Amino acid sequence: MPHSSDSSDSSFSRSPPPGKQDSSDDVRKVQRREKNRIAAQKSRQRQTQKADTLHLESEDLEKQNAALRKEIKQLTEEMKYFTSVLSSHEPLCSVLAASAPSPPEVVYSAHAFHQPHVSSPRFQP
Repeated sequence: MPHSSDSSDSSFSRSPPPGKQDSSDDVRKVQRREKNRIAAQKSRQRQTQKADTLHLESEDLEKQNAALRKEIKQLTEEMKYFTSVLSSHEPLCSVLAASAPSPPEVVYSAHAFHQPHVSSPRFQP
């Protein structure tokens, strides 16, 4: 019998056989899964890196905060000391006694604070 070419034969030769189609789909599925696995791994690495960076930044900010709190405490103590020195100096100050009384905002002019005989323990050699 001679071989005739009908439409079913020609359509069959254009598409891969069913076994090859399944194999091709499997290859694509494996490739897609591998690509997804790599993308997920990269995403987890980025997330971990971001968390590490935030942790380091948090530690740095905590150190800065502690240093600033320490400085506030020192400056508060220094302010108390200078307030005490000023309070004890006011009754003895000839500059303030010689000048006429003025409003409280102006009582302590720039020259009233220039007291070379008074020094802070913080700045003593």
